[in-house]
Amino acid sequence: MREVTMADRLYSADLIEKGRIGEKYALAGWVERIRDVGGVKFLLVRDRKGHFQVVFKKGQVPDTIYEEITHLGREDVIHIEGELRENPIAPQGRELLPKRLTILNRSQRPLPLEFRDERVRSGLDTRLNWRTIDLRNSRNAAVFRLQSEIAHAIREYFRGQGYIEIFTPKIVGAATESGAEVFITSYFGREAVLAQSPQFYKQMMMATGFDKVFEVGPVFRAEKHHTPRHLCEYHSVDFERAFIKSYEDVMDEVERLNRYILSYVERNCREHLEAFDVSITIPQKIPRITMREAYKLLEKREKRIPHGADLDAEGERILSSVVSEEYGSDLLFLTEFPWEKRPFYTKRKEDEPEWTYSFDLIHSGIETTTGGQREHLYDILIKQCEEKAYNPKDFEFYLNFFKHGMPPHGGVGIGLERVTQQILGLSNIREARLLPRDPERLFP
Repeated sequence: MREVTMADRLYSADLIEKGRIGEKYALAGWVERIRDVGGVKFLLVRDRKGHFQVVFKKGQVPDTIYEEITHLGREDVIHIEGELRENPIAPQGRELLPKRLTILNRSQRPLPLEFRDERVRSGLDTRLNWRTIDLRNSRNAAVFRLQSEIAHAIREYFRGQGYIEIFTPKIVGAATESGAEVFITSYFGREAVLAQSPQFYKQMMMATGFDKVFEVGPVFRAEKHHTPRHLCEYHSVDFERAFIKSYEDVMDEVERLNRYILSYVERNCREHLEAFDVSITIPQKIPRITMREAYKLLEKREKRIPHGADLDAEGERILSSVVSEEYGSDLLFLTEFPWEKRPFYTKRKEDEPEWTYSFDLIHSGIETTTGGQREHLYDILIKQCEEKAYNPKDFEFYLNFFKHGMPPHGGVGIGLERVTQQILGLSNIREARLLPRDPERLFP
């Protein structure tokens, strides 16, 4: 029988699906449980892909190994080499008869939190403080397995559509939205800020001939929000495309992207969805409602929003409920935002300049995407900058992009954590961030 090493180890799921009875295999992971039944010791080992039973029968395993298992405890890290055997009463119908056991590390006990028993749920702050333990729970880990698949689907979609992935600076000299809360840092004696968005840089690329670009990367918001919807650091999915006819082209792209993500998740992430008892609904067409129409719909439901104001969280939830009832869609495009509520680079409606060619995508009551058409004419952009009471000199590096031939363009920013949160129905955005940063949390 051939020798195996740690480098040859198989995951538990692979042992079940691919292992050949009678062959020697290596398995490594954490001790989930130890049982002693009539002198036979059963060890349940957990790894990334599941669990596998290892059986220790006196007389069938070396005495040194049988003795060593008596000193094992929960969450010890071990490596086992042994022979794969059939056993109809084993959890997977197979088990490993060990020939060699190596204890790689011992866990301190008691554990700082209980992660196996769903009836004993630790508070979110405790879970975040001990993420290394928290993510040993398969349900909690499913959040980030799903998020990884969402990010993969996003890149797969954009590459399939001919987009070029870019990587923009995160230490910048000016905020993308003057007046917004930013993290200020020292940069070799000068003041710099952490990027709130790659907005200026993806627009810059439109003038280079890179007419379709995307980025998946961190952004930073120094906003003292204490809500289940906000983070100070999150991953933003951004795209920008040139030569558009209108902002409808951008919404069409967002619609196709969302269908692709949801279809991909439905096909490839059944296990993660089942962990949260959720199902996927793939919209054929996402309803589009102007802000003015939204005001009227909300008024009919006794929710008054002043015309020209943004919707609050309650307004978004009510509107989503109405759209779900009337259109059967969990997704909604809210369009034509007031000029007062949009950045100076947003393109305004020619016949109604108090409104803009911009939109939000609302997913089950929470905004996940913001986008629109950008103003691409230099002279108009200068006027809009001044109208917002900004000094064009403060944005000179950005405005220079528009001096030498900038095509019509538009794009969006999408919160990866919010997409994850809404697909799984998580109550708090911090559950969808591996190590969240909020006004109180800086560690781990």
